[in-house]
Amino acid sequence: MELLAENIIIYGSAALLCFIVIFFYLWKQKRNSDIVKAKIAKAKIDGLYEPVSLHPVVDPNSCIKTGACITACPEHDILGIVNGRATTINASQCIGHGACFHACPTHAITLCIGTEKRGVELPHVNQNFETNIPGIFIAGELGGMGLIKNSVEQGRQAVENIVKSGIKTKDGIYDLIIVGAGPAGISASLNAKKHKLNCLVLEQDSLGGTVFTFPRSKIVMTSTMDLPLYGKVKLFETSKSELLNLWKEVISKNDIQLKENSKVETVKQENGCFKIETKQGDHYSAQYVLLAIGRRGSPRKLGVPGEESEKVAYRLLEAEAITGKNIIVVGGGDSAIESALLLADQNNVILSYRGDVFSRIKPKNKERINEAVSNGRVDLRFNTNLINIAKDEVTFNSNNDATPVKIKNDLVYIFAGGELPTQFLTKIGLQISTKFGDAILKH
Repeated sequence: MELLAENIIIYGSAALLCFIVIFFYLWKQKRNSDIVKAKIAKAKIDGLYEPVSLHPVVDPNSCIKTGACITACPEHDILGIVNGRATTINASQCIGHGACFHACPTHAITLCIGTEKRGVELPHVNQNFETNIPGIFIAGELGGMGLIKNSVEQGRQAVENIVKSGIKTKDGIYDLIIVGAGPAGISASLNAKKHKLNCLVLEQDSLGGTVFTFPRSKIVMTSTMDLPLYGKVKLFETSKSELLNLWKEVISKNDIQLKENSKVETVKQENGCFKIETKQGDHYSAQYVLLAIGRRGSPRKLGVPGEESEKVAYRLLEAEAITGKNIIVVGGGDSAIESALLLADQNNVILSYRGDVFSRIKPKNKERINEAVSNGRVDLRFNTNLINIAKDEVTFNSNNDATPVKIKNDLVYIFAGGELPTQFLTKIGLQISTKFGDAILKH
């Protein structure tokens, strides 16, 4: 009897211990799920739940809740676990690293672009990055993969495919003309140099492309990338200036032919090659063309009187050189907020946004702008529209008040996004299709 009693005590204690462990495990799982559900609810309120471009889609039947995707993601709160399955939280903040895709042990994640409700226009390219027009290739953000590392790799691969297609060198004709000097274009030009191609790079603005338009101190999130003729580049957190210095170094060291402020207007097939004409009136001929122009295109304008004034700009380059000015920053995205914060250090800054809340901005930027507003560093005006720009003042109207308001002003910075280069692409004959949740990467 004593032995039986001891066994009952032992097994009973073990069972109780197992019950306690299981109870706390399930309680913790439920608590974590509730936390993620709350984050999802907040993301929906803040307008961060719906993806903007490339984003992960989880197959709930294949997910085994290892959490590998969450650990691998270098961003914050893009993915979470709810009731034992991975799900998206702030999908609009995804910038297409693809780390979750590669980390998933059961291949439960697909990288998609667009949603059932929101389509994304993309040019048609095949697996070699060639468009419907043989000889014209596309790499980088324009093709849907905007991450710097991905753009660099696509630029390199596109040139490899061009080389495999065969180069027939002709006098007076470039082997390859690359349109765009961003990450994809720079990588492509270096690989073209590696293969001894007669190559020219045309950039509508300045070296760096979209990266050049970032505010000076903006942090560019990237990861290890393999840059042709340079090797491995390890930049996990870097400033815009550091990244641009790297681009300048490799361009100069390898004697890359680059023409800045050369906006390509037309690309036509003629006499067995491509004829390229720029807005500046220059003409070039090439056997192949690689478009690495990004998706932003030209800055979107407000279309208000006085917008052509010299005091109006669409990007901020040297914030520290601007002091003692009355400045209006227009926009509600990350670029507008980051620029307003930089300018507020030495100027009087008004941030005007037509909406009543910010949507799709980084959590850190939201915290910083809220703090700046509470401290009086930035005068934030929701529900306002800029309707006129004069020499020494600007005029607003408010969604809540029909009476226009005039404010003393020295400089205006407009961050209203960019016009997609769809018109340019269709003009040269490229096929454009709208993607509604289409898979870009699928196991």
